[in-house]
Amino acid sequence: MSDFSHILNWKLLSGSHKFPGPDGGTCINEAAVLACGFPYQRVSSVNAMPACFSRPICRLAMQLNDNATDAQRQHLMPFVTRLACADTDEVEHERERYIDACLTSDNLFSPALCLFDFQDGLSALEGALAIGRQADLLGMEEAVGRLDAVRASAKSAKKRSGSLPAKVKGWLGLSQALESAE
Repeated sequence: MSDFSHILNWKLLSGSHKFPGPDGGTCINEAAVLACGFPYQRVSSVNAMPACFSRPICRLAMQLNDNATDAQRQHLMPFVTRLACADTDEVEHERERYIDACLTSDNLFSPALCLFDFQDGLSALEGALAIGRQADLLGMEEAVGRLDAVRASAKSAKKRSGSLPAKVKGWLGLSQALESAE
């Protein structure tokens, strides 16, 4: 799965997004929602994730995504299909404790999970994902197909939004003139 980002060519970006652009353009959690077969939704909080997604894991993924450099962020792609692994309350609490133990500093006055090394965050994410239920296996081809379908719809939406609707072009006799100019 190390080639996931290269094969998929989906670009992870910082923050939440209205709709993915033609080159991807979502955060890790928005990409995970799509890859798991849900309709696109903007994710500005882990509470917006479908119930099958682990809140502590998605929270860490969001923090890694938003605090990473553009190059680092792309290393999160292999995790896109693994976030839908919600478990019992006990397991979710265990995951949260594990993440906190891995990433909090010894300074009692520092905010938990405030700043940490990206590689330490990736290790904590990998470890938290090993606790409890694992996400259902999703073939790379299936995930790629789902994300490609959204990318294609983003391209067609962009193309449509840049010109007058076909009906108006027809009324004005512009449809053939505009199409031949393209």
